[in-house]
Amino acid sequence: MRATISALLVLFSIVAIAQPKNILINDNFSPNEPSIVIDPNNPAILLAGANIDNYYRSTDTGRTWTHLPIYSNYGVWGDPVLAVDTNSNFYFFHLSNPISSGNWIDRIVCQKTTDTGLTWNNGSYMGLNGTKAQDKQWVAINRKNNHIFVTWTQFDKYGSSNPLDSSVILFSKSTDEGATWSPAMRINKKAGDCIDKDETVEGAVPAIGPNGEVYVAWAGPDGIYFDRSLDEGQTWLANDIHVDSMPTGWDYTIPGISRANGLPITTCDLSGGPNHGTIYINWSDQRNGSGDTDVWLSKSIDGGNTWSAPKRVNDDAPGRHQFFTWMTIDQVTGVLWFVFYDRRNTTGNATEVWMARSPDGGKTFTNFKISESPFTPNQGVFFGDYTNLAVHNNIVRPIWTRLDAGKLSIHTALIDGTPDVGLEELMTQPLFETVETYPNPANNETYVSFKLHEKTEVNISIYDSYGRIMTTPLKGQLDYGKHIIPIPLDTYPAGIYFYNLEAGAHSKSGKFVVK
Repeated sequence: MRATISALLVLFSIVAIAQPKNILINDNFSPNEPSIVIDPNNPAILLAGANIDNYYRSTDTGRTWTHLPIYSNYGVWGDPVLAVDTNSNFYFFHLSNPISSGNWIDRIVCQKTTDTGLTWNNGSYMGLNGTKAQDKQWVAINRKNNHIFVTWTQFDKYGSSNPLDSSVILFSKSTDEGATWSPAMRINKKAGDCIDKDETVEGAVPAIGPNGEVYVAWAGPDGIYFDRSLDEGQTWLANDIHVDSMPTGWDYTIPGISRANGLPITTCDLSGGPNHGTIYINWSDQRNGSGDTDVWLSKSIDGGNTWSAPKRVNDDAPGRHQFFTWMTIDQVTGVLWFVFYDRRNTTGNATEVWMARSPDGGKTFTNFKISESPFTPNQGVFFGDYTNLAVHNNIVRPIWTRLDAGKLSIHTALIDGTPDVGLEELMTQPLFETVETYPNPANNETYVSFKLHEKTEVNISIYDSYGRIMTTPLKGQLDYGKHIIPIPLDTYPAGIYFYNLEAGAHSKSGKFVVK
């Protein structure tokens, strides 16, 4: 049957975003799993950490960095997490490996600095419980009283397949700036296994609500669950609230990555804006197929009682991988920011770093590339389990890992801007406009008509419903003005197809039907 097309009218504009400047933080000692934090009292000060015992300091909003050692008698053994309180005290949380006990990751350690990272104390700890393993911690600080809340996973025996061994989510808090910690309390109802895969409970990232509520979500058997405490962790819900089934689980395969996961990140809007009090959970999964990893967002406007259907954050055509997402909120502007690895524009295992931004509480997302060049991870080199992101009053500092020529490094990007957009550079006129595809219907071919407002690289690709590329009718630099690009349809079977149109660093996808 001669293919015809019912072309959809496509109307959109793309704001031109300058390529953010990438900053090499460090490439010594194989850094990965980075964490970053900015001091709201003095945004010039940023601290960062990376596996296993790497620590970095910047005093110029992330433009230059110093690598300093961090040491504790309890052992510094990875999973770095950084936080700062209202007194500009910074905290470095990590796993332990104390020589004296001979028990690997037997507690969660908190080290503190009162001089912006020049010196650190030996640390305090939580969760010590015989031979059990304490892992994958994260932290939130109530900025009204500087109480610190930590949630993590406890394994009866890490890696065990014995059904008698289980994993649970634990909670502890400090009311004295990290000097002492409350006894660890189990907060989840359904335990997981100890294999460190889909049926293990992990990804507990706490967040603070507008009235001091403690919110936390995690992944495990049956997907993502949520819990909350209204009294700073003294009591929790009688039954955990199910957020999403997370089809295919949180542990999945990404080509070239030794271990990949889509564990959830939780945050809450405290900005005082129109979405004040909204709770957000961000994760990634492969519900659309093993070759199509996507980034998702769900939100609650009633304290976590009910959750919205997941909304896709990445805006590319189906069939590509977006993974290792992280999310945070600018508590001054209320804008949501996301960072993730992305393969929408690459081939093989080549990977870029992209961000997304939502100024309207997760209703819409703007995607843009931040890495200056792609890199290719190698499955034989451990890449870590997450990226991270620090934001304050339009100062945006993502952090990520690269692998180049077998060498790991960590980087940030300088993203600053106006309260309206929070980006480095704007153009008042859209870079790119599409008009329509025509004729409608078509017999042998259709045309895409659009107008450029400046000379730029333009790519058009056509995909089938499985995300497989059919053709690339345009790839090249075009001048200012109107352009009409033919798309032959003779060989297209009937069905649904997607286009992806890129102009410079930006892209837009849409759907059409061949009858």
